[in-house]
This record gives sequence, C-alpha cells and structure tokens, in this order.
Amino acid sequence: MATMYDVPADDLIEALADDLADRLEEPEWGAFAKSGVDKELPPEQDDFWATRAASLLRKVSDRGPIGVERLSTEYGGAKGGSNRYQVAPDKRADGSKNLIRTILQQLEDEDLVETAEGEGRRITAEGQSLLDDTAGQVLDDLDRPELERYA
Repeated sequence: MATMYDVPADDLIEALADDLADRLEEPEWGAFAKSGVDKELPPEQDDFWATRAASLLRKVSDRGPIGVERLSTEYGGAKGGSNRYQVAPDKRADGSKNLIRTILQQLEDEDLVETAEGEGRRITAEGQSLLDDTAGQVLDDLDRPELERYA
C-alpha cells in the first residue's frame, strides 16, 4: 500500500485538490484575498482554494500537530525592501493566517483534521486514509519506472 511519502508531492497535491474541490467551498472573499503580505495581487489559479487545502492537509499530516502560526511561516515569502531604489534587503513575511485558518476549519468540518488542545491541528484517521488512497491512485497513474518498487 502506497503512502504519501511514496509519490511526488506535486502529483499528490494535484490529485487531492481534485477530490477536495467538490468537498470544500471557497468563501466569497477568497477570490479577492492575497495569500500573504508579500504578494501584490490575489492568486490567479482557478482552483487555488482546493490546491491550498490539499497542500495544508499534506503538511498537517507530515508535521502535525502544527498550528496556524507555523503554517503561515511555511507559506510566507520575501517582502521587498525599499520601493524607491531597492537598496534595502528583502524582509521575511508570513502567509495569510486567515486563509489558512479558514481552510483548516473547513477540513475540520469534513473530519479530515482535528484540533489537539494546546498543540495545534493534527490529521484524523479519515484524513490519513484519504491521503493514502489518493497516493495509491497517483502511483497507479504515474508512468515512472523508478517508483514501481512502491506499487
């Protein structure tokens, strides 16, 4: 049986996003919100919400229990320094905590993630099962000989 560690992360997230797109609903403000203070515009992907939810589910499974603060640090980037002459170095900026918190709450409503009191969020048995089943499907669909030993 394949696990999430047996397949490439980008292929797993893409397949998981297809499944989560039907389960999760993007809020009205989601189309206008930036994904962090280091960004100038909102994301242009059509399926950004489902893709970020799939990525968050994978991160919670891998690093859980993990909190919103740590996740926003992982989804952050570099905010430019001075605008006029670009003389100041880039500064570290966190990702949007509201976006992450809202997606985690939606994943909790779907019983894929649960709150560990005082520790953050962790994956449930149903969430781990979804990840492993999706990883198995991705492994079957991939045509890469180096991954056949996991099948």
